[in-house]
This record gives sequence, structure tokens and C-alpha cells, in this order.
Amino acid sequence: MPTGEAAGTAELLDPGGRTKSSSPRQIPVVSVVTEDESEQVEGKTEKQGVLKPMDLNRVIKLLEETDEENKNDLEDKQLKCVKKLVQCYQNGLPLRDLAQMFKILNLCSGKIEKQPPFVHCACDVLKLCGLPFLKKKASDEITYAEDTANSIALLGDLMKIPSSELRIQICKCIVDFYHAEPKKHITGYQQVSSSYKIHMAEVGGLAKTMVQSMALLENQLVEKLWVLKALQHLSTSEVNCTFMTKAQAASGICAHLNDPDPSGQLLFRSSEILWNLLEKSSKEEIIQQLSNLECLLTLKEVFKNLFMRGFSHYDRQLRNDILVITTIIAQNPGAPMIESGFSQDLILFATFSEVKSQNPLVKGLKLTNSYEDFELKKLLFNIIVILCKDLATTQLLVQGKIILALFTYVKKPEKHKIVEWSAAQHEELQLHAIATLSSVAPLLVEEYVLCQGNARVLAFLEWCESEDPFMSQGNSFHGTGGRGNKFAQMRYTLRLLRAMVSLEEEGSINQDLCEKGLIQQLIGIFKNTISKHSENEEAIVLEIQSDILLILSGLCEHQVSRKETFGTEGVNIILHIMRTDPKKLHSGLGYNVLLFSTLDSIWCCILGCYPSEDYFLEKEGIFLLLDLLALNHKKFCNLILGIMVEFCDNPKTAAHVNAWRGKKEQTAASLLIKLWRREERELGVRRDKNGRIVDTKKPLLTSFQEEQKVMPLPANCPTVAVMDVAENVRAKIYAVLGKLDFENLPGLSAEDFVTLCIIHRYLDFKIGEIWNEIYEEIKLEKLRPVSADAKILEAITTASENIGKMVVSLQSEMIESQARQDVQNEQKAYSKIQATHKQRELANKSWENFLARTSNAKTLKKAKRLQEKAIESSRYNERPQNAIFHRTDIKGLNTTVASGPVVTVESTPARITGGPLADTDMALKKLPIRGGALQRVKAARTAEEPKKSNPK
Repeated sequence: MPTGEAAGTAELLDPGGRTKSSSPRQIPVVSVVTEDESEQVEGKTEKQGVLKPMDLNRVIKLLEETDEENKNDLEDKQLKCVKKLVQCYQNGLPLRDLAQMFKILNLCSGKIEKQPPFVHCACDVLKLCGLPFLKKKASDEITYAEDTANSIALLGDLMKIPSSELRIQICKCIVDFYHAEPKKHITGYQQVSSSYKIHMAEVGGLAKTMVQSMALLENQLVEKLWVLKALQHLSTSEVNCTFMTKAQAASGICAHLNDPDPSGQLLFRSSEILWNLLEKSSKEEIIQQLSNLECLLTLKEVFKNLFMRGFSHYDRQLRNDILVITTIIAQNPGAPMIESGFSQDLILFATFSEVKSQNPLVKGLKLTNSYEDFELKKLLFNIIVILCKDLATTQLLVQGKIILALFTYVKKPEKHKIVEWSAAQHEELQLHAIATLSSVAPLLVEEYVLCQGNARVLAFLEWCESEDPFMSQGNSFHGTGGRGNKFAQMRYTLRLLRAMVSLEEEGSINQDLCEKGLIQQLIGIFKNTISKHSENEEAIVLEIQSDILLILSGLCEHQVSRKETFGTEGVNIILHIMRTDPKKLHSGLGYNVLLFSTLDSIWCCILGCYPSEDYFLEKEGIFLLLDLLALNHKKFCNLILGIMVEFCDNPKTAAHVNAWRGKKEQTAASLLIKLWRREERELGVRRDKNGRIVDTKKPLLTSFQEEQKVMPLPANCPTVAVMDVAENVRAKIYAVLGKLDFENLPGLSAEDFVTLCIIHRYLDFKIGEIWNEIYEEIKLEKLRPVSADAKILEAITTASENIGKMVVSLQSEMIESQARQDVQNEQKAYSKIQATHKQRELANKSWENFLARTSNAKTLKKAKRLQEKAIESSRYNERPQNAIFHRTDIKGLNTTVASGPVVTVESTPARITGGPLADTDMALKKLPIRGGALQRVKAARTAEEPKKSNPK
């Protein structure tokens, strides 16, 4: 090996993959003044440098000269000139001289093939290119950007020159871009940052030419390793990775992964470059480049070699990296994983620890509990999930006994058993295996049944529910939320059951699960999760509850006997969830998913079973459904209304619906009509400001339907008008209100009645809309119906339009009636206000008169006279004979108000016959009144009594 190659190999073998020298690089500082003074300046390394460049044009002109007669002398002169040039620029290259320096480099490189001594000159110039560039002005970076980019791009073109030493030096120069060592300050210059050189390499497209140079190095290992080292550094940039991708770097590098290399650097650097390409460029493009038979065969051989013969920490890490790259490639359905035999080997490696195999590839192999082997096991489980997406892999999975291997983890921990993994590792592998089963088992139902999958899963689920002490670590992704409990194991077990139940395999799966008591077991687990969990476990518990309800829905759908088994206990847990605080729906913990599962279980586990329906109604389930509907969550409305339609078949439902009241005493009918209006606004249905129909020919037409042109479709394809029925909630609202008979709906406003007119005629309008589509299709097809059909078609469209006009007329009548009613109500309110003001004025006037009487004696006397006059005028003018009249006022009392609540009325004397009180006891009673005018009347009577008894 040449001296340059030996040195290059030594530098490549450093552990980190980067060039590391044994001692720090010396930085000589040379003051270039004149040729005579150069000897005096040598050795003054401690002083500041002064850079006075040579005349580069003169050097270029010298290198371009040719003299066949004095060839040796000219060559010596050229070599001496370049050597002096290198010494002159040993502290760095100014940006302004860069283009000329690279021209000199190009001239030197061009002479190498015929004049080998020039290789050393070219390498010396390349060493200068690895030093930091210098700028005299801050603007130099922008001014000379194009020259710099073109100059650096020339490095890739120089790789075509068949010189090992030159190629290695070019790669070293590129690596130095990323590890530039700072130089001492040069008077009048500043060093350009290393990021500038890296950016210029990106602009010049150096990475692309370096990839293309790989084709020139088929059997030259040292040069190839240096090129890979340079590409490893270049691939840290997204721009360079894009150039490398265009040059097909991924497939070119991957195809040579297994080339002979005693140092192991080729595999390491190649895998690093592939990683960078996957991360920093178009992942899809890289996968496409690697998805060929040649690359996969190479990856397979490399992985097998590392798997069977790699014992060092480094080899195991590299093995896992290759497996991750393979996993990414396997995601491409077009990758020939089966044709290359890689899938079969991967399945074997994934199962050989659990299932005994006679395959020589795994004979004597054993995984340790090291971190790398543990990661390998998880990566193998992961790639099994990806491989099973290709149905052609199914037979390989059966042959590899993958179900049996995975089921070895689905069992409770056994005490005092020696296992190859630690407790935390075994727990993580157990969860990963169950998660893998959820993807693989639905594809291999026969294998699942042969392994007694139902019995194993239910036994493990029973252990998850039991009180056996188990301290879960909960460290892994799959163990999230399961620290210190068995919730993680329960979650993945339920996911496996959900996947199997969703297959609807009645004979081999669902029936067997029900016979083993799964329905009652799940209800019991659900009850336990309600009472036994902390706030930290809330998210995982909600996921468990959602899966339980989905499994129950899958088991009970279309099976009345299982719905009866679900029974009142199942209804109670559903009602419990429906009573959840609506604010939690926005918590992000999974209450939305749980509510979806709950609504699905109402549909599948309650509807169709009359005892369960009656119990649900009895426990105010319809009220809870309407409460959810009133929350106005669009994603729930469709499902809730579908349940309402089905429930309305039960004759007891209507009373519950009509009895419900929401906020502000809102009724169910008003809520449904409000939802209808909101739906039409979102669909862009044309209505006027009062909610009336605008287009009587197409009263239900949405904005989407207007945009979609009518086009002929096959008979088995639904038209836009038919699809509209399923895509919004209007049909369901119509069905619910229809089952409430559209009559005597409580709590509706005039606006609601206007909308109700449209809802009532929804079916008629929809039929007319479909006939209009038929008519339009006939016109598009340029068909002419027979006269009888034409008359019928015209009659149908006319009838539909007449219905629209009739509804518009009815709506207008309702709106006018409401307007009149509003005017009347306004007048009544105004009259009430008027009366209130008038009464207030009278009260104020009365108060003013009262104040005047109390403060002015004349006013009081005048008021008294008016009062007496009024009293007198109210009496009869003609007095009956023999009648005795009693005074109703008190003489001498100067007041105009009643003097008190008690009025003394004198009885008719006993001597007068015919008096009404003459013969009663009341005639003898006298009131005990003392003083005042009544006292004088009483005294006069007492004086008259002796005269009557003694006439003498």
C-alpha cells in the first residue's frame, strides 16, 4: 500500500469515525514581505502575520506554459513556484483569491497523469483549501459567494482524476470544512466562519458529485472509506441530502454494505449516511430507492452476519440500526421482502427463543438480557406487525408459529421461575407481545383457535382483575399509566379481545366468549374501574371502559339473548356514564371516546330488547339523551338522533320526550327544530329572513347540491339527493317529529311553527327533488319519454311545486298572524303603561290636595263644604212616610276624611211600630261611647225617660 493510503487508513480507524491527530496542529505565522526577507521571517511564530499574496495571474500563466525542449526545467520552475505559493498562503486563502487558487489547483491536477510530481503540489493546495478562508471586508462573503460555491464544487469534479492520494486529500479537505481549527489573526483580514464554507458547499452541489464519484471506486477500499466519511459529514445538511437523493445515493450505498472491509468502517459510515438521508430528505423517495431486491438481499446478509456473529456492543447497536432501516423499508407494500427471503428470516429470529426450531441459522443462538438484545426483541415484534399488513406473509407467519410464540407471554408471572429477562424487561415484552397479537391474531383465526386463544386471554384478563400483588414498572410506551397496577395489561388484553370480536366470527370466537361468561366478566370489570382508580389513572381507565363497551356492543349486536344477559346491570353502567359532567368532554382525557362507545352500546345492547328499553326509559335515559343533544356537539348529534328514532318505536317514549325540559324550559320539539335550522344554515339551504322557502321547486336544495351538476349514474349508485339523506340529520329529525305526530307539540314559537311546516313536508319535498333529478338526467341523455310518462312526470313535478307554494302560503299566514298578535300584545302593554302613569298622576294630585287641606284652613273649609254637598246630593229627595233618618256625620268635626272605622247608628225607638229592630235584643244594646257629640245625645235621652214614666 502506498504511504498516502496507509496514512489515510490509519486516520479512518479512529473510534468516533472522525480524524483525530495525536497532537494539536501547529499554526505557523509567516510574514510574507519579499523573497529576500522570507528567511528572516521564518521562526517568528509568536508575532502577528502579515499577508502579502503573490501575483496569481503570473503563477497561472506559468502553469499554462509548455516547452517540449526544456520540459524538465519548466517543470522544476512550476513546482518551485507552486511550493512558494503554498508557503505564502499557509495561514489561509482570501476569498478574493479563491477562484484563481482553484484554477491553479485544477491546472496542477490536470498534470498529474503525465507529471506525477504535481500530485504533491495539488495536495498541498488542497490542504490550504481546508484552512479557514479569509475576508478583508464584511461584504466579501456576499461579493465572492458565487466564486466560492463554484470553486468548492470543483472538488467533486477532481475526484475523476485517477490518483489515490489526490482523492484522499480532497475528502480530508471536505471533512476539514466541519472541523476547521482557528488560526491566529492576520493583519488586515478576518476568518470566515466554518458555516459559510459548509453553506457554499451546499450551494455548489458538492454532495451530488461526491456520490457520483463512488462509481469510480469499486475496488478501492481506502478511497471509498474516505468518500463515505466525507459524505457522512455532508449528509448532516438537508440541502446536501436532497442532492444525494437525486444522485441515487441510498441505493448505491446500500448495495455495497456487505463489501469486504476488515475495519468495519464501511458498514458503520454507510448506515449513518442512510439514517441521515431518511431523516433529512424525502423519506418516501429513499424508501423507494431501497425497495429493490439487490438492496434487501444485501441488508439481509448484513443483518444475519451481525445477528449470528456480532458479539460486541458496537456490533449489536449496528445490527439494531440495520433492523430499524429494514422496518422503514418494509412499510412500502412494493418492497420485495418475501421474494428476498428476509421476511422468513425475520419471523424465525423473532420466535426462536419461544418456539424450538431446527433451523441452522438459530442453532445455539441465545439472546442475553443486555439492552441491545432487549431492543432487538422489541424491534422484531414491531416488524412482525408491519409484515402482517401484507396478506402474502400470512403463510410465513403460520409456518413460523408466531401466534404460539406470542401467547407464551400472555400469562401471569410465575414465581421462582428463572427467566432470561429482568422483571421490567419481561413486563415490557409481555405488553408488546399482546399488542402484536392484536394485529396478527385477526389474520390467523385458525391458529388462534388451535392455541385456545379465548381461554388464554380470559384467564389472563381474570388475573388482571384479581387482587394478586403485582408491582408494575410502567416504564415503557405500552406501560403508560400502569405503574403499580395491572391497568396496562388489562388495556392491551381488552384491545386484543376487541380486535377478535370485531371479526364477527360467531362460531369460533364470539359464541365461545359468551359461553365462557365474558359479558358478565366485562360488566364486573367496568364496575370495579368506576370505584377503584385515582386521578392519575383516569386516562387509562377511560380507555379501558371504552374498549369494554365496544366489546359488549360487538357481542350483543343482533343477538337478543345476549342483550338480555347485558340486562339492567349493563343499563346502569351506561346511565352512569351519561350522567358525567359535560365539562369533562373538553378535558382531553378520553371522555369523548367513552361517550361514543356508550352511544354505540345503547344502539347495540339495549335497542331491540324491550325489558332493557323499558328500564332505560324508567331511569330517565331519554332525558339524558336529550340533555346530551342539547349540548349542541355536532359529532354526537347524528348518533343520538338515530338512537332517538329507534327508541320512538317504543310507545312509552313519546311521553318521556314531551315531558323533557331543558334550559329556559326548552322542549324537545323546540330543540329538534332548532337543530334543523342550524343544519340548514350549515348546508347553505336558501331561506328568507323569516325562515320561509325561497325556491318552491327545490325547497331542500343545499349549496353543495347546487355546485354539483346532475350527471347520469348507474342504477346501483345513489344520486346526490339520495346521499343527502344520510349525510345530514334532517331525515332523522323528520322521523322523530313524525313519530311524535307533529301535533300538540309543546313550547313552540312562531318561528318554530314556520320551520315545522317545512319539516312536516320533508318527505314530499325529497321525493320531488329525486324526480327532478330523474327529469334532468333524461334531458342530459337526450331521451324523450312517451307521452303518458311525460304527462306523469310533469304532474309529479307540478304537484311537488304546488306543495311548496302551499307551505309558503301557510308560512306567510303564520308570520302575518304572529305579526298581528305582536301588535296586539304591544298595544296591551302600552295601555297598561298608560294606565299606570294615569294612576300615578291621580295619586300625586290626591296627595297635593291633601297637603293643601292640611296647610290652608280656607281650602279645608271649602273641601268640607264640597264634601257635605256631595253627601247631600247623594241622598233621596223624597222621604218615605213614618221613616226615621239618622245622621251619618258628626257635627262640628272639621275634617274631610273618615274619622274612624267605627260608626254608631241609633236604633229605631220601641214606640214606633214597624221598626225593623224593635223586637230584637239589639234594640236594648248601647255602645259604651263617652264624650263628644254622642255623649250629649245620650244625656238628652236620659232626661226624657222620667217624663215618659210619670206623665204628671
